[in-house]
Amino acid sequence: MTSGGRRPSIVLIAVASVAVLFFAVPLAGLARRAAWGSLADDLTSSEAMEAMRLSLVCSTSAAALSIAFGLPLAWLLARVEFPGRSLVRGLVLLPLVLPPVVGGVALLSAFSRRGLVGSHLYDWFGLQLTFSTTGTILAETFVALPFFVVTVEAGLRSMDRRYEEAASSLGARPFTVFRRVTLPLILPTVVAGTVLSWARALGEFGATITFAGNIAGRTQTLPLAVYLELESRPDVAVALSLVLLAVSLVVIVGLRERWLGAS
Repeated sequence: MTSGGRRPSIVLIAVASVAVLFFAVPLAGLARRAAWGSLADDLTSSEAMEAMRLSLVCSTSAAALSIAFGLPLAWLLARVEFPGRSLVRGLVLLPLVLPPVVGGVALLSAFSRRGLVGSHLYDWFGLQLTFSTTGTILAETFVALPFFVVTVEAGLRSMDRRYEEAASSLGARPFTVFRRVTLPLILPTVVAGTVLSWARALGEFGATITFAGNIAGRTQTLPLAVYLELESRPDVAVALSLVLLAVSLVVIVGLRERWLGAS
């Protein structure tokens, strides 16, 4: 029964079922293709372990950078009126719709040895971001940061500001208000944004391979390892795909009430 007490039509149920199957069948095919008997060996191979280790390091670093830079940015977009705010928000959210490989090309144009900023970094400090673990973190942050910003900005806009006003009226300084009042109120949103940005960084492929390359032990994260192993060792590729699938499912289910609303 629907919320209004009326049964949904057969046509509606049929069309919705086709949509569900559209998502479920490929996942069932992936599970069917997995070599379950050798799954543990595939996941504990040296290549798989190295890819998982590197993915955890890079995605966690990208999530940390998203918090460090995204929290002030989200607060600025939510609370401060300034000329060009819509343009700034558009630039921040652009990676959400930009093809990742185009993001990789943009990063190359900016941070490669001949890039707009990268050339100076290399000439002055000998720092090369391309084909390095640091470059992988940079690429993952580029695609993950918008998820944090859009989530936290929404939380800041929806919170009851009377608590902040009451704290300010009692003489609390702005930073104290943010630390003691605002941050605790939006903490669930901050956690949700952090998890979303971490999961997005973990699954990043296009920008990473374009900007940082696919070097084992240095830039080869889980998605890149799946791509490489698919031709030579498909069982390992499927096993790693199942890991990414499981992580994605846990994130979606864990954030269901915060992100999708309770059912």
